[in-house]
Amino acid sequence: MSTPSYPQLASGTLSQYPVRKTRRTRTVVNLAADGSTVRLADPEAETIEWRLEYEGLSDSEADAVEEFFTAAEGSLQGFTFLDPMSNLLAWSDRLDAEAWQTDPLLVATGGVDDPGGGTRGWRLNNTGGGGQRIGQTLQAPGGYTYCFSIYVRIARAAVVRLWIGDEAAERVAPESWSRLVFTAAAPEGAESIRFAVEVPAGTELDVYGMQAEAQGGAGVYRGSTHGGVYPDAHFGEDVFRITRTGFNRNSCTVKVIHANHL
Repeated sequence: MSTPSYPQLASGTLSQYPVRKTRRTRTVVNLAADGSTVRLADPEAETIEWRLEYEGLSDSEADAVEEFFTAAEGSLQGFTFLDPMSNLLAWSDRLDAEAWQTDPLLVATGGVDDPGGGTRGWRLNNTGGGGQRIGQTLQAPGGYTYCFSIYVRIARAAVVRLWIGDEAAERVAPESWSRLVFTAAAPEGAESIRFAVEVPAGTELDVYGMQAEAQGGAGVYRGSTHGGVYPDAHFGEDVFRITRTGFNRNSCTVKVIHANHL
């Protein structure tokens, strides 16, 4: 049985501005007999809280959020929550990290100059006779609208493919840094989604800033380590209130929490 997922709005977004995100961490302090102390981070005690403020929701959107809250029995049942303020991909600036799945004939080399003036870009060299991909498979829900974006540069303009699940789009990679964007709806019932870029045969492609988001367009690039998929989030309250502000217009506040120790 798949884990339920927090609903997207009709606009294809999960939230409206403002969104407030609070991360709480804990440090364990050990006081020795000689008066010295040893401090260690305690990542298992980390808690993240999102406060989502909604205005102007349609009746159907407000009903969807309320019905989801009721099905979760308030704070009792867990669900998958996609952080609207984060890149869903993990280690977006480290294409050699274990989170990335790289086809065998694709070689990734770091230290390439990036469009922000740093050296966090990567060169992807496809040594094979067919397209080769690098990407991540996320335990993200089907039925959502997703956006996948990436900055690319190539010595001679060529066509590359961007993938969201089984959906692909061809985009022209130019000779100077440019951002390619692809938006698609994942099929209903899918329990995981793969986001990937495919490099043509015999091609070297410079890339930077791969980002996946649960919305209909690309936001500002956010470098990531953890990634933005939280599979066991909970509502932070047991009471849900909706204010009717006009015809087919509603407002409400939703608190979502994720705690590693729960």
